[in-house]
Amino acid sequence: MALLEDLLAGDRSALARAITLVESTRPADVTAAHELIRACLSHSGRSVRIGITGIPGAGKSTLIDPFGTELIDQGHRVAVLAIDPSSARSGGSILGDKTRMEDLAQQEHAFIRPSPTGGTLGGVGRRTRETIILCEAAGYDRILIETVGIGQSEHHVDRITDLNVLLMIGGAGDGLQGIKRGIMEAADVIAITKSEGTDRERNERNAADLRQAIRLLPPREHGAHPAVMLCSALEDRGVRELVQHVEERAATLNANGYLAQRRKEQERWWLRTSVEERLIGDFFQDPGVVEELARLEAEVLSGARSPFEAAEQLLRMRKE
Repeated sequence: MALLEDLLAGDRSALARAITLVESTRPADVTAAHELIRACLSHSGRSVRIGITGIPGAGKSTLIDPFGTELIDQGHRVAVLAIDPSSARSGGSILGDKTRMEDLAQQEHAFIRPSPTGGTLGGVGRRTRETIILCEAAGYDRILIETVGIGQSEHHVDRITDLNVLLMIGGAGDGLQGIKRGIMEAADVIAITKSEGTDRERNERNAADLRQAIRLLPPREHGAHPAVMLCSALEDRGVRELVQHVEERAATLNANGYLAQRRKEQERWWLRTSVEERLIGDFFQDPGVVEELARLEAEVLSGARSPFEAAEQLLRMRKE
């Protein structure tokens, strides 16, 4: 397969074509994508996968620019998977925005791919995990996954990454506004962004409060609480230290076997997720279901039947 050969050679255009193939829903492309992923598996797994999460406006894209550039300066090849929200009407990606990663986009050893969520929840794209495998097969050893920034439901990114960096905005209302169990317990590092000018002193106080507060939460599975750091992408302050901390944490977790075990747990979760996805897809493509669904929808809209009764009817029909 020519595409596979070019991909393994590190050809960026081949990688882009491979990701497009994997994201396609055409039956013929799905079969070809499965074959490609299967061939790439033995060439994957040798990277550090880093989630970059946080609410909209926290500066994820802006921080990734110097963060990724610093990794490249250290000798790494960096792939950024920037997950964009999808249009509820067209299903297409809304932004596809690289404008906040101008320096990184010009780097020879960087690859930036905006991808739509495809309607999935959890802050990641429908085929993000498969895309990670392709990037690793192409020789990228640092994978940055920028989530859409939708809040606590971003915990799904924890299922495909080794470490998660949670970005917070200092002084955005309550200084402890980010303390929510779902997303906080998935953070390995917390970076308070936009710490420049007069905001720096205020953010230092917020960081101190945050360090005290997170002690009340249980530690990550590896036994450590997240470090709290300040950074400013605008002034390029604290970014190098953030990268260094992430690299050191990844090395420690790799040495003690935690990352290997974590990835095994992720494989189990993705197996179940794949089964669920296939079952749902097969269900709604069943001709009998399609016909019955149209009839039941009409009854629900007319008030003759409740949505719950209609769902039970469909599920019973499928079992029979």
